[in-house]
Formats: sequence, structure tokens, C-alpha cells
Amino acid sequence: MEESLLLDTVERYNNGEMSAQELFHFEEMRKNNAEFDQMVVEHLFFIQDLEKYADFKRLKNRLNEIEDQLSVEGAISKSPLTGKSKLIYLWGKHKRTVAVAATIAIIVSISCFLIVSIFSNNKQNNIRPLVEKLKEQDVKYKKLENQIGKLKRANDLQAPIEKPRLESKFRATGFMIDVDNNYIITNAHVLNEVKNQLIVENNKGEQYLAESVYVNPDNDLAIIKITDRDFKKIPALPFSIKKTDADLGEQVFLLGYPKQEIVYGEGYISAQNGYQLDTIFCQLSTLANEGNSGSPVINKNGELVGVVSSKEANSEGVVYAIKSSNIYNAINEMRKIKENENIRITSKPILRKTDRVTQIKKVQDYVFMIKGN
Repeated sequence: MEESLLLDTVERYNNGEMSAQELFHFEEMRKNNAEFDQMVVEHLFFIQDLEKYADFKRLKNRLNEIEDQLSVEGAISKSPLTGKSKLIYLWGKHKRTVAVAATIAIIVSISCFLIVSIFSNNKQNNIRPLVEKLKEQDVKYKKLENQIGKLKRANDLQAPIEKPRLESKFRATGFMIDVDNNYIITNAHVLNEVKNQLIVENNKGEQYLAESVYVNPDNDLAIIKITDRDFKKIPALPFSIKKTDADLGEQVFLLGYPKQEIVYGEGYISAQNGYQLDTIFCQLSTLANEGNSGSPVINKNGELVGVVSSKEANSEGVVYAIKSSNIYNAINEMRKIKENENIRITSKPILRKTDRVTQIKKVQDYVFMIKGN
């Protein structure tokens, strides 16, 4: 597609001027052509920069108009006096005008500050964390404690008693990285939702108590530990964690919990960096929904290359994932925390020569639903 035609198409896409059929074909081209998708992203950034520059020029022209008007009205004039005499003369003659001008300057400064704030906070406005908020439960936390107390008192009964299911107010995803010590990776923003109890649930619906042991909001990574004595150790990880960046156009898949069962998704690496060229993240062309925060992103060789974090609110199919190299940084920081020095990754990369269905079957046992109240 020619540069001018592409720019015009992206501008129509950005302004919402495409028909439903055009929009469908446009999105399909982005999904199926990594190079085209990257060009679209670059043009969107270019359009945003043009809009910012246009706002700046309009503001500058308005200030020049105000200055010219004040000059014509005689509010601004030259004086033969110099130095302190000139300063005193100007203040005595124009102090009311100066006060008005100062007021205008304050208003303009505040306006500029608001404009800058809007653009600087644009990331927060355009990025949507993928944690699903569940409806509030009528059962209070105290009731949970009473149920656990009844369980303990009923230990003498012959029939085994099933643990009560813990009510939760949100749902997200995490995955095991240390099977010996039961450490799970998820997003830092997920743990912001926890007020009382943190819970993990496997793909069989079994729930286990857990606790937060590491949170880093800067790279949006957190590590939690399963503390429930009923949790049974699982075999070594079937996937390895890649220490280098994934390649542009590399095919990937993800597993997560956008609903009450594990869901598979696939896509490709559409940009090496995240929103506004954030180097902590990479960009995926795939579909993700609330509940996918913390989902593992795995390539065809069975290597973990990222952790799903968020998606762009105004562009369907634009998802951001934390690069896997940040997991190693998190582990190194974790080792400095007392009682967590033994964290380590033990993996057997057996997925390299297996088909996708086999890869999913082996990985899903290491992916957990993260819940809490």
C-alpha cells in the first residue's frame, strides 16, 4: 500500500470513519500481516504527534493575537526610561494591565499544564488492565472463618469433608515458575485487588490458599506462593523462560482465565516494545479480555516469552505483555528477601518438537486462576 494511501486509511480508522466492512478487512490485514500492523501503529503515533503540534500552534497563535491586541490598545508601549526608573514607570502606568496579563498568563499556564497532564496520563487512559471484577458476594469473610472452624471440629467424622469454596471479588491468571517452592508469577496490578484473602485455583477447580511475597509496580510483576498444605507438588516445568526478546512476527499462544475455565488464544509479536515504546513490554496482535492479566505467552518452541498485562482500550487486538527477561530480574530481587532465597526455575523444555495440542495439554496444569476478596 502506498504511503499516502496508508496514511489516509489510518486517519479514517483513527477518526472512526470506516464502514463496518472496511473496518473488518482492515483489522484482518493487521492480524495477518505483522509488517502492515507495525506501519499502522507508527502512523497512529505520527497522527497523534501532528495533533499535539497543531494544539501547540493554535495556542501560540492565540498568545500572539492577545499581544497584538494589547499593543494596539496601548496597553503595551515603549518608554525612553531605562533600568530601575523604567521598571518603576512601567509598573506605575501599567500595573492594572500587568495584573490582567498575569491572570491571562496563569490561565494559559494552567491550560498548558492540563494539556501536558492529559497527554502524560494518556497511557493510563488508553491502557486497560485485564483483571475481571466479580460481583460482590453476600458471604462475609467472617463466615468463611466459621466454615473453616466447623471443618476442624468435624475431623473426627469418618466421611471426608470437602473444603468450602472461597468467595472472590476478582479473577485473573498466573503460572508456576518454581515447582519446588510453589511460586507463581502474575501481575502487580492483580494484587492491588486483594484486601483479605488470596486464592489460586487450578484447571480442575481445586482451590488453595496463597500469599504475596514480591510486588514490583514498575514492571507490573508479582510473585505469590501457595501456602496451602493440601497442595500437591507437580512435575518440573515443561516450558523454559526465554532470556532474550521475542522476534517480530513470531507466532505465540496464551492460556488464561477470562472466564471460569482455561481459554486458549493465539497471535504474533507485532512490535518489539509496548505502548509509547515502553521497553519493558512487547506488543501482541491477539485477543485478550478481563481475566487474562498474568497469562503466559509461549512461542512454538515451548519458550515463555511474555506475561500478558493489558490491552489498548481503543484498538481491538492490541495487547501488551511484559517481556520474559523481566522475570529473571524479579527472581534476582526475590532472592534478597529473607525466607525466599531458594527460589529457582527448574524446567524440562520438552515442548520444542511437539504439536500445539500437546503443548497446551502439558502447559495448562501450570496455569492458575488468581482470585481473592
